[in-house]
Amino acid sequence: MSSLILSEMLNGLVQVITNDGKVFTGRLRGIDQTTNLILENCHERMFSADEGVEEIRHGLYVIRGENVVLVGEIDEAKEEQTDLASVRAEPIMALVH
Repeated sequence: MSSLILSEMLNGLVQVITNDGKVFTGRLRGIDQTTNLILENCHERMFSADEGVEEIRHGLYVIRGENVVLVGEIDEAKEEQTDLASVRAEPIMALVH
């Protein structure tokens, strides 16, 4: 992923998916040339087909670039309107390579 594209997301709310299928959401506060990410007010979202989304708060969190699969911007207005307790989804499987 290009650092130039990620630099446009700085200070914005993002969602990151990692190789092991974990989903993190937080404010992007820093990046470097190897795509290491610093997320502020980070929380991990754990999905389940039977229950709502569980969130684990991590605070300030660093994700190693080699573990990043996807980074996407979050529409903050839609995020505020989303009731995560009603969201059902299968967990993302780990990337096998």
